Amino acid sequence: MTTNQSISPDALISPSARIWDFSQVRENATIDAHTIIGSYVYIDANVVIGKNCKVQNRALIYDPAVIHDGVFIGPGVILTNDKNPRATKARGEIKESTDWEKVGVEVFEGASIGSGAICIAPVRIGKWALVGAGSVVTKNVKDFALVVGNPARQVGWVGPSGVQLKQISDSVFECPKTLTRFELIKSELHEIILR
Repeated sequence: MTTNQSISPDALISPSARIWDFSQVRENATIDAHTIIGSYVYIDANVVIGKNCKVQNRALIYDPAVIHDGVFIGPGVILTNDKNPRATKARGEIKESTDWEKVGVEVFEGASIGSGAICIAPVRIGKWALVGAGSVVTKNVKDFALVVGNPARQVGWVGPSGVQLKQISDSVFECPKTLTRFELIKSELHEIILR
């Protein structure tokens, strides 16, 4: 850590985490082991970030987001927390933090969110899913799903290597990089475990 940061003394940060210059980490935020936070990142109060994550420059992560282990957050990604944002109440008085119910984005193990993507809470990004750069996510993303666009829509499947899976039969997909196979069961993708 350097001196060009604003890190709350009430944040829980693993000694092995790295935080680059000009980033802000608010009170009660948690950053686990070996996670890397880039420059100019904003991590709101109460945000939880797991181990082995990478949060790239200028990402904005708002309370009550939960980022599980091994997640990649690209440059300029925004994880929102207010479904009906307003600066004032109906009669014109400024809203206080207690005047709205925060909703969060939860990003599960190994998922990646491409640069400039915006996730509109409440939303869940499934494990090993991939959100394309510049996408606007308004609905939950399934495990292993590849989504792109505004609003984001599913265009394929990806495996843990991040490579788009190739369909080899009606319900079976294969990673061209690792040759791992997956089966589509009731519109959910599952890795085929060979015993």
